[in-house]
Amino acid sequence: CALGPALLFVKTSQGKEEGRRFYACSACRDRKDCNFFQWEDEKVSETKLAAREEYNRTHQPSRTHRQNVERYKNFVLLPLAKRRFCQECQQLLLPEEWGEHSNHQLLYEISTAQLQSPSQLLYPLENKKTNAQYLFADRSCQFLLDLIIDLGFRRVLSVGTPRLHEMIQSKASKEEAFRVRSLLLDIDFRYSQFYTEDEFCHYNMFNHFFFAGEAALETCRRFLCQDSGERVIMVTDPPFGGLVEALASSFKRLMAMWKDTEKEDAVSQEMPTFWIFPYFFESRILEFFPSFTMMDYQVDYDNHALYKHGKTGRRQSPVRIFTNLTPRMIVLPVEEGYRFCAICQRYVSSGNQHCEMCNSCTSKDGRRWKHCFLCKKCVKPSWFHCNNCNCCGLPTHACEKAAAGCFVCGQAGHKRSSCPSLSRS
Repeated sequence: CALGPALLFVKTSQGKEEGRRFYACSACRDRKDCNFFQWEDEKVSETKLAAREEYNRTHQPSRTHRQNVERYKNFVLLPLAKRRFCQECQQLLLPEEWGEHSNHQLLYEISTAQLQSPSQLLYPLENKKTNAQYLFADRSCQFLLDLIIDLGFRRVLSVGTPRLHEMIQSKASKEEAFRVRSLLLDIDFRYSQFYTEDEFCHYNMFNHFFFAGEAALETCRRFLCQDSGERVIMVTDPPFGGLVEALASSFKRLMAMWKDTEKEDAVSQEMPTFWIFPYFFESRILEFFPSFTMMDYQVDYDNHALYKHGKTGRRQSPVRIFTNLTPRMIVLPVEEGYRFCAICQRYVSSGNQHCEMCNSCTSKDGRRWKHCFLCKKCVKPSWFHCNNCNCCGLPTHACEKAAAGCFVCGQAGHKRSSCPSLSRS
């Protein structure tokens, strides 16, 4: 489709072991955004293929990345009074284009500081089923950058983290001694107006697709190549509604590129990574990356009503950092209430108390969890053990729902994703 290779899905029905497989858009979960659909066994006619190619062609950006870079060079040469940005078209305007946008809402006198912070100039794409472009708050962004520097990394592969990328770029342009470099991989092509082809690659993280083809792939490969001992780390902040399996597949391919370019023996290593995602996806992430550990640090966002730091109880941000680095190396700010657990050998939130039964700091959401001796694990403080379900849950839960079992085979004890009746490739 217009966003690169489609993914293979399966349509299942209650009680049926086998479902029919089909291809659909990798990035858009809403058919209104991309209506690509094809059964796996469907024979597509030449007419339909031609129509699809024409549709994909007309849904590509009107300018190439190189053309946008040339426009940017001309734009920065303009005096401040002639620097304009069209908010409706989301693009920088050259004087000869003003007439076409005379009825649009414009921003005037675009400063150098604004050009260095495009994420604040551009409208965030907040469609939860497609982009979900939530941007790091300054607190979290600065923490991540400080942590990256303290850990000795000098190159950052910023996958879907435009605000971290622009903070690095801005500091590099202002501070001569600042040695960190960043390459942004993002599906939002609007950033090509502000960054060169060595600073930004148009990339779909759900199918590992570089829109500019081999040239962009080579740019990424060059960036990952070990250069005078500079260490590289991947920092990624995917849309939370995205399929973990698809994301993990792409990240493994980026890691494989790093392994291929690494001069030293990296056979037993993974590229150092910070995957920023909600804590309730922990089991899914660990399924694909068993070496990862979830940190207690709460990541917050400027343009998300709920994911804010400093709130209490269930209102706290559920977003965490998953990493394959040694947990004790990730030093969390003591002034924000984090402390070091000598037994777990990692920093934890103040409410995360060590459980002697589990031999771990078990809280996931920042509250103090309690140990259930019947379940043999710690559970949320609001949960109670239900003798009917033989597990813990909210006091208001409906027991009959627990008895419904798997969607595919109807048996209790597992969900559809882990059903033994489904063959998993």
